[in-house]
Amino acid sequence: MLKKLKRVKTLISKTLKKLPTRKKPSRPSNQSPPPPLVPQPSAPAIPAIETMPSSKKSPTPFLFPQIQSSVIPDPSPFFSPPLLSSPLPTNSFFQNFALRNGDQAEYIHPYLIKSSSSSLSLCYPSRFFSSSFIYQTFTSDLTISTPSSSSSSSSNHIISSFNDLSLTLSIPPNLRFFLVRGSPFLTFTTLNNTPLSISTVHAILSLTSNPSLTKHKILLNNNQTWVLYSSAPLHLTQTTSLLSAPDFSGVVRIAFLPEFRHEAVLDRFSACYPVSGDASFSRPFCLEYKWEKKGWGELLLLAHPLHLRLLSVDDCDVAVLDDFKYNSIDGELVGVVGNSWVLRTDPISVTWHSIGGIKEDFFAEIASALQKDVEGLNPNPITTSSSYFYGKEIARAARLALIAEEVGFLDAIPTVRRFLQDTIAPWLEGSFNGNAFLYDPKWGGIVTRQGSVDSGADFGFGIYNDHHFHLGYFLYAIAVLTKMDPAWGRKYRPQAYSMMADFMNLGRRSNSNYTRLRCFDLWKLHSWASGLTEFADGRNQESTSEAVNAYYSAALMGLSYGDTHLVAIGSTLAAFEIQAAQMWWHVREGEGLYEEDFSRENRMVGVLWNNKRDSGLWFAPPEWRECRLGIQVLPLLPITEILFSDVGFVRELVKWTVPALQREGVGEGWKGFLYAMEALYDKDAALEKMRTLKGFDDGNSMSNLLWWIRSRCDVDDEEAGDGFVGGGGRHCLFGHYCH
Repeated sequence: MLKKLKRVKTLISKTLKKLPTRKKPSRPSNQSPPPPLVPQPSAPAIPAIETMPSSKKSPTPFLFPQIQSSVIPDPSPFFSPPLLSSPLPTNSFFQNFALRNGDQAEYIHPYLIKSSSSSLSLCYPSRFFSSSFIYQTFTSDLTISTPSSSSSSSSNHIISSFNDLSLTLSIPPNLRFFLVRGSPFLTFTTLNNTPLSISTVHAILSLTSNPSLTKHKILLNNNQTWVLYSSAPLHLTQTTSLLSAPDFSGVVRIAFLPEFRHEAVLDRFSACYPVSGDASFSRPFCLEYKWEKKGWGELLLLAHPLHLRLLSVDDCDVAVLDDFKYNSIDGELVGVVGNSWVLRTDPISVTWHSIGGIKEDFFAEIASALQKDVEGLNPNPITTSSSYFYGKEIARAARLALIAEEVGFLDAIPTVRRFLQDTIAPWLEGSFNGNAFLYDPKWGGIVTRQGSVDSGADFGFGIYNDHHFHLGYFLYAIAVLTKMDPAWGRKYRPQAYSMMADFMNLGRRSNSNYTRLRCFDLWKLHSWASGLTEFADGRNQESTSEAVNAYYSAALMGLSYGDTHLVAIGSTLAAFEIQAAQMWWHVREGEGLYEEDFSRENRMVGVLWNNKRDSGLWFAPPEWRECRLGIQVLPLLPITEILFSDVGFVRELVKWTVPALQREGVGEGWKGFLYAMEALYDKDAALEKMRTLKGFDDGNSMSNLLWWIRSRCDVDDEEAGDGFVGGGGRHCLFGHYCH
């Protein structure tokens, strides 16, 4: 090792002599070697992730100073009083039900569901598309209400309870809906004998009932057929657009009939209904769904394409009904019978340095770039008070330290360490001028000082937008600094863990300071970025790569603190996020997931909504393809290699993007990410283009791009995989530090 370091320093010295003379940062005489790559825990096994305690848990969780925000909405009109004593979700699949009037529809697969005017409407949506977008439209196919509900003093629905996979919505005084994600049935109960009304915007062509009046088929003039099941006789009378029944007490289940041959399937599973559903991380890279059910018989639910890809039939007793399908904007939903599912994703590598390594021949070249980038570090140039852009700049600096460590240029590390100490601590101590992290007790989460008075500040961080993006960058810098300076890490560990818990808390306890997994959707298996804003198309997310960075950075923080629990959580969430990005954001022509018009013109979704696919970005039109590529790549990290493990797709992505560079005014920073992708299959061409760049993204650098290109392995498209394996399995070190 000493001989290797001497050779490296000789190469660096020769290279630096050729550069213009600059003052070299002095190396302290007491400098110690960099900390080991991965701490080695002594625990022989990892219990369930959600029950395993942190190895160094703080006795009292840290909270940033409280603030009473002037821009955050009041949750009390929609949540039942017992729920208000705990942190509330701010990016959930039912968020529209708790914002403004609560009357915007939500897509709870396979139905769009809307609650308004003391009634609940459901829609099996139609799908519209062009080369620029895909979306589903809401029509009140069926609306359920009771006369007593419409005359109730409260016009709002009440969120009685919620879980990872379900929501219980009550419409006072007598209706309770069990909205379980992926259920082909809409299920509700009447709490007392009450008349029922089922109306439609269409004309009812026919109503047929079985002799016991517990099954009814409803044919509408839009060619839809719905089947209604009841636990007791339901005496329906029909007018043109209304079905009504006298007093009824019991359970009602309603399902759209996609094909007449599926009626027997609905009949068979109509008597068993789920009332709630939970997801749990039983072990790393594994997620288990369990539903609480009532009635009798077997439980039928629907799985989206990623569920089907990850469903481990060896670990759970399920049967897949390949021919029982519903349409969805996320791809066909397929029937699965079983009380619990187990989803497994391939393990991924969470490493400080490049996965494949860098040849020693390139160390001096990278060190030369590092010399310039590190000399440019100074706390003063960070003039932004934005939590997002500030986070990007400190994470950029942290990258320089890890690159320096990888290539043996240890002289650069003290400068980076001092820079990070000077720039991170003010945010953790509340001494940074112009902005700060604060705690909002109304919903239960971190906001910024700027965001507490201006909903548009910090890209909406104060109304819970983009929390994993902003905090992910901070966690990355904290993880690297803690690796370099364990004493600093111990001092600020409470603040660091509080920031992590804001978006990665797994707890369900009422005394928690943060909601459970603020951004990550345990049914869709990816994150949502939008917060407390009502949108007609539900939640949305633009940058999957920044979402991956958040969980990857949390896992790195686990490495720096020797916390195998946090390593397991972060690695697992990052793995699922990668799978979802490859499934729904990376568009492959001929795949069949999206319509041909859309998949022919797009290789990357811009903004993905719960109920829409958009080629535009929040900050750029569809024609700016280099931005669409870049926002799904940045920040450039070791894990980026796993996110873009399908080299064949990357070739198509680069080919699709290149024409956009002919437009006047294309940013140099965006070009850098395009060249980084090209390096996955043509390092020489990418290197030549990279050397012509006149600037870099504020989270990127010449050193980082050079590190990326020089760490590319020589693999062909076939060896690189098909992009669906999650990536990283070939080099995964998870078992090395989590036995």
